[in-house]
Parts: sequence; C-alpha cells; structure tokens
Amino acid sequence: MDNSMSPSLAPLSDTAWIVRWNDDSLDTTRQITALAQRAMQVFAEETLEVVPGLATLTFIPAGLSDDDSLRARIEALLQETTTNAAVAARIIELPICYDDEFGPDLAEVAQHAGLSTDDVIARHLAAEYLVAMLGFAPGFPYLRGLPSELATPRRASPRLKIPAGSVGIAGTQTGIYPQATPGGWQLIGRTPTPLFTLVQSPPALLQPGDRVRFRRIDATQFETIQFAALQELAAKGQAR
Repeated sequence: MDNSMSPSLAPLSDTAWIVRWNDDSLDTTRQITALAQRAMQVFAEETLEVVPGLATLTFIPAGLSDDDSLRARIEALLQETTTNAAVAARIIELPICYDDEFGPDLAEVAQHAGLSTDDVIARHLAAEYLVAMLGFAPGFPYLRGLPSELATPRRASPRLKIPAGSVGIAGTQTGIYPQATPGGWQLIGRTPTPLFTLVQSPPALLQPGDRVRFRRIDATQFETIQFAALQELAAKGQAR
C-alpha cells in the first residue's frame, strides 16, 4: 500500500474506533468503500455499525465491546484491504431532467466552466459516479467522479428550500437532495426517482459503494416517472 495513502486508526469514544486517511481523493474513496464492504462481511454476525465518510471509516459497536479485540480485528482488515481490492458494486441508473425549471443553476455552472449548457449536460451524463457516503440529510448521496471541468463552488447564498430529487454540484462532487431541504449546491437538474422513503428497506435507495449513471429525460417523462413512483410507494405503504 502506498504510504501516502496509509490510514491511521484511533479511538473515537469509549467503544468506537475511527480510521482516518490523509486525503479525500477518489482513490481514497475506493479504498474506504472496499474496507467498509469487507468489514460488513467480517462483522456480519455482530451488532456493529460501519459508517463511511469522505476520508474516514467509523466502527460503532451497539454496546460495550472488547476494545483490544476490536482494534486488532480492524488492524487486520487494514492490512488485507488495499486500494485495488475488488468492490461489489450495484450500478443504478437514475433519470434526470435538465430543463430550466429543474436546473436553475445550469447556466451558472456552464459559465464557470467556460462551456455551453449542452456541453455541461453531455459531460455530466457521460460520467459514472461512486457513492462515497450518505450525509447532511437522510439518504443524501455524495457522488465522486464529477468531471474536473464541471467543479463549481457552492452558491454564495443557500436556498431556503430545494425540491426533493434536485441534482447539484458543490466543489468536485455532485449530489442529490432526497427531501425538500435548505441547501447551497448549484442545481443542474432533478430526478423523479425517490431516494429516501420509510416504506422500503433500507430507506435510502443509494448506499456507499454503489455506482450511479444518469439518463436524460424531458419534462413529460419526468412527470410520468414521478407519478408511477409515487403510486408504487403508496401501494407499498398500504401493504405494510
């Protein structure tokens, strides 16, 4: 393993442990994803939460644990898991509409990149994204793999309410708002696919390690897909 990417292990609380990396690069994300998946296999029979971050991986036992034993097992995982470790990833395709009403900041992103809006859309669609972590709001995926030319700073003034399904850019990442919440990401489109609902298990559609591709749709297709998704969720809710 490259020493520059070697993680360090430290206690986070009386029972929890955290692994920290010294950068939050895409290679680091891949390493964290591989380690998290391996950890969930190793600790499958135990009550232990494994929480990936952009440059961290946290191990949280449900109760008291043998600190020395847990630390030793985590250290063993670090030794066997490398940046080249195979990751079993789901590939999830999400429809997205880039029309003006769904992507109010698309022109600003294009201006910042020195590209046309069509070029921004084409490059955003061409990329495949890795779900690095969930955070900020339940089910909010931080997606790595944004083309570098599309990197755009957050808005100077956050919006008080962003519609659910909005796809945004902040820095070198793209993300999707699962619920209507405040936020400062640059909005370039919206997906009609629900990302977080309590009538499905797990509630979050996307999980760390998943790979995401976007498929362009128009406003009419957006309404059709959204209506069908809401009908399906309502049926699941009634069946519970």
